[in-house]
Amino acid sequence: MLTILFDGIAYGMLLFVLACGLAVTLGLMNFVNLAHGAFAMAGGYVSALMLNRWGVPFIATLPFAFLIPGAIGLLLERTLYVHLYGRSHLDQVLFSIGLTFMAVAGVDYFVGSQQQFMRLPAWLQGRVEVAGVQVGLYRSFIIAVCAVLVVSLQLTLTKTRFGSRLRAAVDDPRVARGLGINVGAIFAVTFAVGSGLAGLGGALGAEILGLDPTFPLKFMIYFLIVVTVGGTSGIVGPFVASLILGIADVAGKYYVPAFGAFVIYTLMIVVLVLRPQGLFARAR
Repeated sequence: MLTILFDGIAYGMLLFVLACGLAVTLGLMNFVNLAHGAFAMAGGYVSALMLNRWGVPFIATLPFAFLIPGAIGLLLERTLYVHLYGRSHLDQVLFSIGLTFMAVAGVDYFVGSQQQFMRLPAWLQGRVEVAGVQVGLYRSFIIAVCAVLVVSLQLTLTKTRFGSRLRAAVDDPRVARGLGINVGAIFAVTFAVGSGLAGLGGALGAEILGLDPTFPLKFMIYFLIVVTVGGTSGIVGPFVASLILGIADVAGKYYVPAFGAFVIYTLMIVVLVLRPQGLFARAR
C-alpha cells in the first residue's frame, strides 16, 4: 500500500508539472488554451530526439525541453494568441483545439507515428527499498524536481514584483497600463513560462506516460481535470488536486482494475458537485 501511495504521489507530481502551465494561463490569464498538451508533446519529443538520435544525456536534454517549447509558446503568443485575449472562451477553445490537431498531424508527418522510448541513465533505473517500501529511483527524481517547481512557482506568484504585476494585469489591464505596467510583455512571459513548464513535464513524463503524436489528445482531459478540481485561483489548488487525483488513479487501477479507469472521473464529479468552483477557489 505504501508503494502504491508513493507511485501515486509521483504520478500526481507529474500531472502537476504537466498542468501547472494551464493553471497559470487559464486561472491567472483567463485564457482557455487547449493546445497546452501540444507544448508538452514538443518538450517530450525534444528530449527523446536529443537522447536517442544525438546521444545527449537525459539530464542535459531537460533545459532544452523547457526552453524550446517556451520559445515556441512565446512566438505563438505574440503572433496568434494575443489576438484572442478579448474574445469569448468558445473562440479560444476552437482556436486552440485547431492548433492541437495541427500539431498532432505535423509530428506524425515529420517524425512518424511510432512511440518514442526514453533510455534513462542507470542511476535513474530500478527501485530501492526504504523502510520496507519499494521506491522507484526515477519517480523519486520526479518528486524532487516537482517539489522545487511548486515552491518556486508559488514564491514567484505571491512574493515577487512580477507576480503582483501579473495579478494586476489580469484583474484590470486598463488600470495596469495606466500604472506603467507593460501588460503585453507580462502576458508574453507568463505564456512562455507556462509552455516551457508543459514541455518540461512532457519530457519527464515520456517514460511513464508514453510519447506519440496523439499525446495532446490522450492527456488533454487530465490537464483540464487537474485545473477544474483544484480551482483557478492559484497554484496550491491544482497542486493538491494533482496529488489527490494521482493517488486515486494509481490506487484505483491497482485495487479495482475493472473500474480503475473511471476513478479519476468519479472523483472529479464528486468534487464538482460539492465544490463547483474547485477545492480552493472562492465561490463567486
